[in-house]
Amino acid sequence: MAAKGGDRASAEVQLIDTVRAGRTHAVRDLLSAGADPETTDADGIPMLCLAVDAFDEAVAVALLDAGADPLRSLPDGSTPLLRAVASGNAELTAAMLTPASNRFTEEERTDLLACARHWCETGAEDGLRLMTGATGPVDRRRVSELHGISEYDVLTLGGMSVCDAHPAVLTRLEAAFGLRPSVDDLLTRALADTDENHANWAQATIVLAQRSDAETWEAALALRSDPDPRRRLFAADLVRDFVLVDQHAGADSEACPWERRALDVLLSWVVEESDPAVLASVLSGLNLLDDPRVEEVGLAHRAHPDARVRVQVPSTLFRTRNAFTHPEALQVLAALARDPDARVRGVVCELLHLFEGRGPAVRDILAGFLDEDDQLVRVKAVYGLAEADDPRCLEGARLIGPVDRTDGADTWLLEAASRYEQRHAG
Repeated sequence: MAAKGGDRASAEVQLIDTVRAGRTHAVRDLLSAGADPETTDADGIPMLCLAVDAFDEAVAVALLDAGADPLRSLPDGSTPLLRAVASGNAELTAAMLTPASNRFTEEERTDLLACARHWCETGAEDGLRLMTGATGPVDRRRVSELHGISEYDVLTLGGMSVCDAHPAVLTRLEAAFGLRPSVDDLLTRALADTDENHANWAQATIVLAQRSDAETWEAALALRSDPDPRRRLFAADLVRDFVLVDQHAGADSEACPWERRALDVLLSWVVEESDPAVLASVLSGLNLLDDPRVEEVGLAHRAHPDARVRVQVPSTLFRTRNAFTHPEALQVLAALARDPDARVRGVVCELLHLFEGRGPAVRDILAGFLDEDDQLVRVKAVYGLAEADDPRCLEGARLIGPVDRTDGADTWLLEAASRYEQRHAG
């Protein structure tokens, strides 16, 4: 019995260490081996709260999947979910809402909404000063959320940190609890002190799109002609998210015809729009739609002076994984692979490394990425060449350099050159 108790204590210590280190795969392995997801540290803090404090959505999801309770009562009267709301991280909050969705009391709903509204009214920086009592400058750094869809500013002062997306948190809570703020209210949250890459913006458009109703659609179209380009950008992002929600749900065009409606709207909009940011969003919406006219739209913008527009062009030409249907597609992609902007080059590589029709022209484009500054681009170029049985993958593999594998990352891409060598051994 003592040995079993010692093993359990050792597993708990190991889980605490891996949670603190943010090693998601190791955390999942320990949980699968029987580690308790409700393990607490020496101060009695559950692992889920440690993940919240670190804004670590991936580790939090691993703990939640293993049964960690987001509504667990804590000595200070809070819960892990309430701490997530106060953290200002919308994706983390959303991940913790799902397993608790059928268990909320009215009091818990009230407390969660009150916490989010308090932070929205106070502001992240002033709220952090109130919590810590500290003075002096606040350290601010921009970070991307787990899936890279949106960004936050993380503010740190007096040894504590919060994200600055409490409006996004409130938006997610309202949607989860069946509340329905107006389009203007969510537009105001998106436009206030944030840019289109910020979580406040992204959560506003996706929550509105999830309504999938005519009222919200018409509100988006009304903004299309607004003189303010930021309001037009919000509308373009909202139309795109209508399509994304439609596709995610697998809805047929008769029951939920947003894809068909969006195609007509975006094809006319792309001709009229002059603002580069809005134009890029319109193109990103068109890239979700399967229509041959999208290729011609992309070709028309191949030499646009703004990289945000050019970065959308490769996807307009990528209509099938087996072959490019437009006769100029490979010529344009080869030119964009030498674009002065690294983001444009990266998108070309992203599309081509998984392309199944890797003829000589595609392989030559991929080989041109072997000396890119971005290591991930080099890795994907090597993968594409190796899968195409191109010997240049071997030299490319040597150019990749050391790769951090501390968290057991997927090695399928990294082992492509080794698989090539095994195929040709002897």
